[in-house]
Amino acid sequence: MVHVQLFGLFRLDSGIRELDVDVDSIRKLYPVLLAKAKEIDPNTTVTARDIDGCIIVINGVQSRKTAKLKDGDQVMLMSPVCGG
Repeated sequence: MVHVQLFGLFRLDSGIRELDVDVDSIRKLYPVLLAKAKEIDPNTTVTARDIDGCIIVINGVQSRKTAKLKDGDQVMLMSPVCGG
């Protein structure tokens, strides 16, 4: 089981704060997050592209979208921040 936390706009848009899932890669996490967001709000505008744009941190280390996951991993997905 992997513990996932969402932050930033992605958290607000998806309605997901955190969840535990049984996946072995970041890519396999995408459909789970999309399904959960649609469960919370059937009219959600969250897409796989939104997830793909997130910063990924696994066990405190910034990681890639191709990362593999193992039981007990802590995953944080954060929307990129911009300003001006």
